[in-house]
Amino acid sequence: MTLPIITADERLAEMRGVKAAIFGASGAGKTTLLRTLKASTTLFFDLEAGDLAIEGLAIDTIRPRTWRECRDFAVFIGGPNPALRKDQPYSEDHYRAICQKYGDPKVLEKYDTVFIDSITVAGRLCFQWCKGQPEAHSDKTGKPDIRGAYGLHGREMIAWLTHLQHTRAKNVIFVGILDEKLDDFNRKVFVPQIDGSKTGLELPGIVDEVLTLTSLPDDKGVPQRVFVCQTQNRWGYPAKDRSGRLDLLEPPHLGRLIEKIRQPLPIDARPLVTDAPRIPAPAATPQSDPTN
Repeated sequence: MTLPIITADERLAEMRGVKAAIFGASGAGKTTLLRTLKASTTLFFDLEAGDLAIEGLAIDTIRPRTWRECRDFAVFIGGPNPALRKDQPYSEDHYRAICQKYGDPKVLEKYDTVFIDSITVAGRLCFQWCKGQPEAHSDKTGKPDIRGAYGLHGREMIAWLTHLQHTRAKNVIFVGILDEKLDDFNRKVFVPQIDGSKTGLELPGIVDEVLTLTSLPDDKGVPQRVFVCQTQNRWGYPAKDRSGRLDLLEPPHLGRLIEKIRQPLPIDARPLVTDAPRIPAPAATPQSDPTN
């Protein structure tokens, strides 16, 4: 047996899909982004039953109604995780059982993109399921334990997202609602609308891209729909670009955005900054006059 090294040429030749989370306010046009993708190779994971925005669009759809169905579709799409025990979701046994239920997974080979609308509703289905589990009830009294329910919810959501993220050959796009709130210092902040805090905090570390779909005024003051793509933006929107290929603002065309991310990136296009940081010296404190 030889060491299973993936050579540089093999890694560069691998087909790797884009994993992105797109957030926006209700009515921002998140579902409408489906119209910018190739319908024949896109699978619409419809959790919201809000497909009026794409009425007339010929696109294949699945409509899970429970958290168990969400997990089943995830393992069918992403395959098994060999590191898990037989009794765990996303394990080899889970995958075999779902293949017996849904048939040959080769039916999914025609799709290069899975569009999940929305992670907000997925979180609600997950939390509803978690509240009915033994972990969400006190061992002593049998009464509901909301802390146990939220703990289980966080683990379930992260496991689901991580499994879909490891579907290497497909683009997986999660969309969700973005809330505007005030923090303890009365400052405006934007947070994803997902039950519990764990999922929203860990999601940026799971996906490759975090984008905010919003409207910003152009040079004439006319509002234009845009993707905000970089972490350092003056509006405070959640954003991250792991690819290094996206500008601060990009047109709200998901198909062209994915093509741009997949473009070759020269090694010197994203140079490392190794210079010592230049931090300004603190302002001098006025000295008091000892004679006063």
